[in-house]
Amino acid sequence: MARIVVLGAGFAGLWAAIGAARKRDEIGASGRDIEIRVIDRNPYHNIRVRNYEVDLGEVALPLPQLLDPIGVSHGLGEVEAIDPAHREISLVTSGGEETLHYDRLVLALGSEVMRPDIPGLAGHAFDVDTYSAALRLGDHLVSLGRSAPSPGRATVVVVGAGFTGIEVAAEMPARLARAGISGSRRIILVDPNPAVGATIGAHARPVIETALSSLDVETRLGVRVVSVEAAGMHLNSGEFIATQTVIWCAGMRASPLTASFPDARDRLGRILVDPFMRVADVGGVFAAGDVASSVIDGLHPTVMSCQFARPMGRFAGHNVVADLAGLPMLPLRIDWYVTVLDLGGWGALYTEGWDREVRATGAAAKATKETINRRRIYPPLTGSTDELFAAAAPTVQAPPPTYGGR
Repeated sequence: MARIVVLGAGFAGLWAAIGAARKRDEIGASGRDIEIRVIDRNPYHNIRVRNYEVDLGEVALPLPQLLDPIGVSHGLGEVEAIDPAHREISLVTSGGEETLHYDRLVLALGSEVMRPDIPGLAGHAFDVDTYSAALRLGDHLVSLGRSAPSPGRATVVVVGAGFTGIEVAAEMPARLARAGISGSRRIILVDPNPAVGATIGAHARPVIETALSSLDVETRLGVRVVSVEAAGMHLNSGEFIATQTVIWCAGMRASPLTASFPDARDRLGRILVDPFMRVADVGGVFAAGDVASSVIDGLHPTVMSCQFARPMGRFAGHNVVADLAGLPMLPLRIDWYVTVLDLGGWGALYTEGWDREVRATGAAAKATKETINRRRIYPPLTGSTDELFAAAAPTVQAPPPTYGGR
């Protein structure tokens, strides 16, 4: 029996597995000898882009609910190494070290927040990179809400004024209120760049600045973190910010296991893949999501977002089975790009195109953001094989809906 292994059950990995099962079912009898196996360190699919939100009640979806109905096996394990020459994966599982052979591989191990070697960062900072990290932050805020007033108790410092950092900072007033932290609260956004949203573009920046100002989010721009301690944070400007809550959102990088492959990688550590999601010059390996970079419109490479990870996964899943069965593969092309940035109680920001022209703001954009976060990016949860397969078709969705103007 031929084995397809999908490493990772995030947006790319989950949809690669479902897409592969769909294609296996489509080819009928010739697909019966194809095993599809998913390996992840967690028994759930995390709706990762919601980890910054107040309510984390529906952001971890059990894998058995999604994969058992379509005949995809899944196991828990930490990937230690990949040997593409021998088509083997070294895992650490609850039973110890294991070696897993594959005939085809879909690498979808995603990305992780970059943690530089700053004194005290590892021991004292929080993040929302994973579901478990988001729960840890939530528990910390609740604990602060139950404690007596103390220096820095009601001050939150978010480091990194990119997409994640802005969303975390904008949501923080609601999170502090829910945790019972009232009074003179402070939320401070820190970034080494001279402006918030340095990569988001000039069109969007004034909207972001207006929203943060209305939410009373302070900024410290053009500065770097020197050290973090239990009582606060030191900046290279000489300022010490008393805080018990530092949230690190300063950049992402692809899984370090991309180094297992000799091919060229970009500055984020992503493997370059062709329109079929194949890794060049490495037999039997496909990659999708945050570990992969693909030029999807003839000019622009994908960015690390579920907007690209989900279709990359669907096409990788379809193509890995087609490749194994000797059938034609399908190239992925996406000719639109939008960004929808959550700005907490102020609303949201909706932009179109790679130059990020503002199309909607405030409540109108917030309605789109909620449609995306709560419905559009979710797999069917009914357990229906037909619904799962329909959602995994190798097609590109239309852009998300907009609800009115600015």
